Amino acid sequence: METVLDLLHAKSQHGIVAVPPEATVWEATALMNDQGIGSVLVVRGRRLAGIFTERDVLRRVVGEGRSPTDTLVGDVMTADVICCGQEMGIDEIAELMRSQRVRHLPVLDAGGDVVGVVSIGDVNAHRFACCETALHQVEDYIHRRA
Repeated sequence: METVLDLLHAKSQHGIVAVPPEATVWEATALMNDQGIGSVLVVRGRRLAGIFTERDVLRRVVGEGRSPTDTLVGDVMTADVICCGQEMGIDEIAELMRSQRVRHLPVLDAGGDVVGVVSIGDVNAHRFACCETALHQVEDYIHRRA
């Protein structure tokens, strides 16, 4: 069974993108745009304090008429973060994402430290690659028999 850790190793972007709670929404969204990502982790020291996502921008900043230059990420982040362990199976996290309606899962090691983030895009890319591999195997089998 492939795990979240396998998914993290396969990702092209390995770094953890994070901001402190004192960062402004403007700074966080500029970082997200620069990195081409839909969320940043919010950390205090080495500990996860929350996650700040595109959904947070829409609902808690734009939707509430807040100024991105004056609003701190810590005031509008999602503090109750759904996380996963690095040994969880990919199908298991896909179901977790579906049932909890989240698109980003911080990945924690056994000590509670963040080791990465998995997105629904990562899960979908993995599933596509598995289907493509299976298709090639079937094609090879058929052509050898023909």
